[in-house]
Amino acid sequence: MQTASQRNLDTVRRTLRSPAGILGSVLVALFVLTGVLGALNITPYPATEVHGRDRFSPPNARYVLGADQLGRDVASRLMQGGWNSLRAAVVSVAIAALLGSTLGAVAGFYGGRLDTIIMRLMDILFAFPALLLALVVVSALGRSLNNAIIAIAVVYTPIFARVARGPVLSVKEKEFVTAARCLGQREPIILLRHVLPNILAPLIVQTSLALSWALLTEASLSFLGLGTQIPDASWGVMLSESRTIAERAPWLMLYPGVAIALSVLGLNLLGDALRDALDPRMRGA
Repeated sequence: MQTASQRNLDTVRRTLRSPAGILGSVLVALFVLTGVLGALNITPYPATEVHGRDRFSPPNARYVLGADQLGRDVASRLMQGGWNSLRAAVVSVAIAALLGSTLGAVAGFYGGRLDTIIMRLMDILFAFPALLLALVVVSALGRSLNNAIIAIAVVYTPIFARVARGPVLSVKEKEFVTAARCLGQREPIILLRHVLPNILAPLIVQTSLALSWALLTEASLSFLGLGTQIPDASWGVMLSESRTIAERAPWLMLYPGVAIALSVLGLNLLGDALRDALDPRMRGA
């Protein structure tokens, strides 16, 4: 019988066995590395430092990715923007996963009126388009990255609730759960020790996919001026600032757009690879 560490190592090996898993892991690693370097200020220049004489400089030896309309280094702002995007995606998805999984697991395990109340509340949130709901929350709380994180967490909480509830409905009928009840274990303990560990696989896959959605939502909110606030950098802010000068300096729109596309692609590829690695039907393949 495999230990937990052996199972985790086996999952990693299966994930990296596929081309999608390898490419996704590389892209995600680059995304994380860029964000961490931006957070540590290990950048060519301070992200908000203005060099007035170098406005609209194309990529060159001094500015690897060029300079923007204020003379700020695009590479440095791209790195700081990567950190803001990474922080927003990770924190918002962590909140949504914790809250949504808890609500979904409790609803599925206890059932009855509690299940009905929780899932109807989730259905109400589901009735709104994701971006529209995020806009409403940010508008109510105020413009800032932290409020955008809260808005994104609210948007994706119902998804995790539904993903958690389905497997719980199946797992709670298993023999080992019945045996735990017969041994006199309390239901909250059964839920934590026996049910939740057996529904982690779909939650892990959902988390990897939700990170890409959260990244896009944060970029959209920042593009609209509701997320990261100027002068701080964000890929969405960089796209917004460059949209009126794209003909004069197309690289200002190109680089953040490519960064968003590659990061979302990497997260989606990694999510697909994780789904296949955690699928019992694929283990014999």
